[in-house]
Formats: sequence, C-alpha cells, structure tokens
Amino acid sequence: MRTAVAIAFAGLLLAQHAVAETSHYYVYCANGRIEVDGRNPEQMRSARGSGVCMLGRFNYLSDAQSFAQRNFGGAGGTCSCR
Repeated sequence: MRTAVAIAFAGLLLAQHAVAETSHYYVYCANGRIEVDGRNPEQMRSARGSGVCMLGRFNYLSDAQSFAQRNFGGAGGTCSCR
C-alpha cells in the first residue's frame, strides 16, 4: 500500500513539473515589433527567423502583457534587439 501511494505521489510531482514547464509566456522583439507569445525561444526563432530576442519570461499572460504595455506600449510596439 505504501509503495502504491509513493508511486502515485511521484507521478503527481512529475505531472505538476511538466505543466509548470509549459505555462510560460514570453515578451519578444521579433523583427522590430513587440510580441507576447506562449512559444519558447527556440520555437519563436523557428517561426520568425534570426531577428528575435526575448525581453522577458512570465508565468502569467497578464504579467507578460503588462510588461509589454508598460515598457514598449504593448504588443505591436517598436523595439530593437541591439
């Protein structure tokens, strides 16, 4: 019985870790424009090319949007990766 409980608990911890890893939101400068996106940096570079840099990583979409608004005027604002 204890072994079954320990295995179930370990499974829950692994599942929680997997969910936590996939729930980030990023603010990018992509080809001179601000984007708020759930794709990780590798996926974003694949989609947008080499003119992409990450400006922030957040656990919540609202935090990423607030950061973009406060610092760049929101999604679509101008930016530079320099």
